[in-house]
Amino acid sequence: MSLGNTPTEDRPSVGHALAQARIAAGLSVDEVSAATRVRVPIVQSIEQDDFSRCGGDVYARGHIRTLARAVGLDPEPLVAQYAAEHGTEIVPAPVAPVYSNERITSEPRRPNWTAAMVAAIVAVIGFVGYTAFTGGNDGKTPKADPAPPTPSTSTTAPSVQTTQGTMPPTADPTGSAIAAAPPGKVTVKITAEDGTSWVQATDHNGKRLYQGSLAKGDSQTFTDDKKIKLIVGNAGAVQLFVNGKDLGPAGSSGQVVRLTYTPGDPTQG
Repeated sequence: MSLGNTPTEDRPSVGHALAQARIAAGLSVDEVSAATRVRVPIVQSIEQDDFSRCGGDVYARGHIRTLARAVGLDPEPLVAQYAAEHGTEIVPAPVAPVYSNERITSEPRRPNWTAAMVAAIVAVIGFVGYTAFTGGNDGKTPKADPAPPTPSTSTTAPSVQTTQGTMPPTADPTGSAIAAAPPGKVTVKITAEDGTSWVQATDHNGKRLYQGSLAKGDSQTFTDDKKIKLIVGNAGAVQLFVNGKDLGPAGSSGQVVRLTYTPGDPTQG
């Protein structure tokens, strides 16, 4: 590499211009080297117009620009002067592109096997759940009838159905006690129906069973194994029922009667 053409008297060389500007700025070679990170020997060689240590014209122009900015000079006139003195073409410094104009093409999407596996698992779980819920019935096989309800253990008494019909004849309330008397005994019922009557009753041993007045509507019943004796005052005011038989009034109104009854039909003796 040549050391360059001889500069004219009115225009200093590139290296001399850089050296003068450095001195005018009050900077040492070491300070410029530290600021530009250009090694001290290369700075010294460029100021002496020796560009052989730069490693080529491209690097030489780069160092000139860097050193010119460090000492306060416009680098482009110095670069142009270097090119003229060394017979090289000025190649503009490449500018890093801000963005690439190449169309960005997306890579083909790969199959999402994870999503496919998750979908398959969800489908299987759904099918199993549906089968368990419907009991596996496909619509063709009839479902079994539900089990009949368990009979209640309630202790409620069963209802009793009554059938309509003729009720048995109700015993005459005046003769119910006589009808219920056991056979083989004598039963006498006396009722005051038309007024007040005085009555006395004794059994076969002479034991007094009753003695007193019966007001209208009152009644008394006497029972013995062998015999009942009565004394009735105002006999027409009372009715007699003996061994289930209605004998009518005990006598006439105001009459006093003495009556004796034994087991059996009183109308036959």
